Amino acid sequence: MHNLDKNVLIDWHGHNDRGLGVVNALVAAIAGADQIHGTALGVGERCGNAAMDQILVNLRLMGVIDNDLSKLATYCETVSEAVGIEIPCNYPVVGTDAFRTATGVHAAAVIKAARHGDDWLEDMIYSAVPASMIGRQQVIEIGPMSGLSNVTYWLSQKGIDPDPKLAQKIFDHAKAAKAVLEEAAILKVVEAFKQES
Repeated sequence: MHNLDKNVLIDWHGHNDRGLGVVNALVAAIAGADQIHGTALGVGERCGNAAMDQILVNLRLMGVIDNDLSKLATYCETVSEAVGIEIPCNYPVVGTDAFRTATGVHAAAVIKAARHGDDWLEDMIYSAVPASMIGRQQVIEIGPMSGLSNVTYWLSQKGIDPDPKLAQKIFDHAKAAKAVLEEAAILKVVEAFKQES
């Protein structure tokens, strides 16, 4: 492509039939394509197009662009509503689970970085993408794989005194559960604890 007449511009347009839309778009950009095409959430015919949201995040992380992506999640949510396509919870970068953890060791590292005021480390220690880049934040949940640090952090974030006995009750409840606890279930344990005390 580098030997082409300077008046000839190269566009790259790809689909995601083999799950390679984003990778191919990145290779096209690196190879010197003047423009690469993509669509929000990869919406398009057949298996969709290259997902523009994922292309932008990768180009930013690679240092190719320096665009402000802090509204990217909101943009994707707007597109999702407009076209009637739900964003899967595990969708890269903007899915609801992208920055959530209930695993004790992960949460402990995020919490430790937060307590030391190291925003960069807090945002990156267990995420390939910094949540703040797209206007989100790390979310610590409580489930069967959690540690006590998840519980005390969660209580503190909700403005609830992280009493060690209360934390232990929630921790025990989480260990008996087969999934991440919903907020309502945690608050039920909090209320029961308050009534017992």
